[in-house]
Amino acid sequence: MSGKEEINCYENRELSWLRFNERVLEEARNPAVPLMERLGFLSIFQSNLDEFFMVRVGSLEDQKFLKKEVCDNKTGMTSEEQLRAIAAESARLCRLKDATYQGLMDEVGCQGFFLTNFQELSEQEEDYLHHYFMNEILPLLSVMIVGRKQPFPFLKNKEIYAMAVLETKSDKRKIGIIPCSSQVFPRLIKIPTKKNTYMLSEELILHFLPRVFREYKVVEKTLLRITRNADIDMNQAYDEDLDYRDYMAQIIKQRKKLSPVRLEITRNLAPEMTKRLRHYFELEKERMFISGAPLDLSFVGEIKDIMREKKELFFEPRTPQKTTLLKDNEPIIPQILDHDVLLSYPYESIKPFLTLLQEAANDSKVISIRMTLYRLARHSKIVDALVEAAENGKQVDVLVELKARFDEENNIEWSRTLEQAGCHVVYGVDGLKVHSKLCLITRKDGDELQYITQIGTGNYNEKTSRLYTDLSLITSRMAIGKEAADVFSALLLGEVVEQCEHLMVAPRCLQNKILEKIDREIEHVKNGEQGYIGVKINSLTDKKIIDRLIEASQAGVKIELLIRGINCLHSGIAGLTDNIEVHSIVGRFLEHSRIYIFGTPDRDEIYIASADFMTRNTLRRVEVATPIYDEKLKLRIREMFVTMFSDNVKGRIQQPDGSYQIPAEADTRLESQEYFYEQAYDAKADKEG
Repeated sequence: MSGKEEINCYENRELSWLRFNERVLEEARNPAVPLMERLGFLSIFQSNLDEFFMVRVGSLEDQKFLKKEVCDNKTGMTSEEQLRAIAAESARLCRLKDATYQGLMDEVGCQGFFLTNFQELSEQEEDYLHHYFMNEILPLLSVMIVGRKQPFPFLKNKEIYAMAVLETKSDKRKIGIIPCSSQVFPRLIKIPTKKNTYMLSEELILHFLPRVFREYKVVEKTLLRITRNADIDMNQAYDEDLDYRDYMAQIIKQRKKLSPVRLEITRNLAPEMTKRLRHYFELEKERMFISGAPLDLSFVGEIKDIMREKKELFFEPRTPQKTTLLKDNEPIIPQILDHDVLLSYPYESIKPFLTLLQEAANDSKVISIRMTLYRLARHSKIVDALVEAAENGKQVDVLVELKARFDEENNIEWSRTLEQAGCHVVYGVDGLKVHSKLCLITRKDGDELQYITQIGTGNYNEKTSRLYTDLSLITSRMAIGKEAADVFSALLLGEVVEQCEHLMVAPRCLQNKILEKIDREIEHVKNGEQGYIGVKINSLTDKKIIDRLIEASQAGVKIELLIRGINCLHSGIAGLTDNIEVHSIVGRFLEHSRIYIFGTPDRDEIYIASADFMTRNTLRRVEVATPIYDEKLKLRIREMFVTMFSDNVKGRIQQPDGSYQIPAEADTRLESQEYFYEQAYDAKADKEG
């Protein structure tokens, strides 16, 4: 394969991620989506982009600053080239976001909610706001002046500031800065003379800056927002003499002070002032964006609350249903000992798993509960069950991953709660994140040792189980239980398993097994048989796996990939990837489940997993994939995959140039997420009938 051909097959991961976020923005622009939900997608687009700059752009900036030039191993782009391409594409997407916001707010106005400005207010209303500002807001503001003797202040990550260029009597110019974020006054200021009419508090503060800086002339003003690098090497400076949890708490504080990677403003400033700002923040011109939309769209949640009575502006309410695989009002443990259970979130409820933990906590035959925890709900019933188990004398071993990005503080608090209850808490393996979703309950019934193992694709989080699509297998199969026990034994020693017969466990025995299974499909084609690979993941970046998929395509293996987010492989290129088809679903629920299918239905092996096909998952994390052995469950997963791949409403089909297109209109519309919810409701009705 020539170098030119290789580049044609690949896409840079950062630019691929921006394509994904554009698909999120498409949902905000889709008139078939209810209006309030479109506002929600717009807010998600913005928060996604914030995190992208904090993490991915931050990482590239670190490479550039440290002169650790690491070229993208798929496109050969340097960090500098990637940063320039990201800046250009981000500018395009932000212009599209601004236009989308304006269009949505016009529609919201037609529905009776108004976000106003001073040009639209009467003199009486402006007087009211002036009085409100002077009495309710001004006393709470902290004012900062930047001059020759006053250094530029530290601006917090993602917080909004009002900035004024101030002219003194001596014609010297200073900068005035006021933080606009507050827990005391509301973000939306109500205009009492008009129904459902509000003003953003930062716009109110910006308007009345002359009232704050009375001794100066306000020459220019704008709102601004800084995004800071959040990419920290958690292990780089770790001292083994320190308590790891205290060390992580210090790391979180450090993150808040890292260097800026983006500056957003809402008004044009004179070239001299923009240059001065960029100098303060040490940012290149391309990293400064002028936003026509508010700098923080989190207030759309308040708009949705105000408009809640207009049900037609929202998705139809959906409630996770009871699984039909378990009998109501009967203990769950005996049922799991009888047969495997697969839960499909959010269509089915997480409650059976919570009940299982509760039963285990109070079951005299349960010896121990072992669990890996990555992201938890703020009020976690899972932690409650583990605490109860420990208080009841069970051995409870919990691996809490403190390096779960942006959930570190939550996990630190939960680890303290678990320790105080008597749980044995460990924090993982040096140099690796523990991302697996694994729970092992060990029972002793007479002389018989029993394992109940739960392996999932998503976090133990009651909230996200209603918002993310995930799969959860609960099984009493001894072969799986023994290997899960081996995984925990290794983790408790700070090690990883080297070999597994049934499970696939990163970092030592997942990538290599996947490559072997791809090779097996190639051999089947060479022997004149059909070869098939079907994979549903969040991201595809692992070059070894990508290259092997290209080989399989060239050999004639049919490959269907469902990839929600990053995808570094271009499909449909003649002679290279023409046997690969890539689809992506962006819908009401975040597609999070991972499914691996190797082989045609008569001989297939099906796995569900916590791992995407990213090098960080396959080689730098502890991940677990479990086989599905129950034939009924295999059939169900196979049918789910086919349904999702056939989605012609929320699905997108990748083109050879890496772009994604909406499928051509079909006689029959299939929206997979709605289809699965209808299935769950129908199954419940049949069971009750």
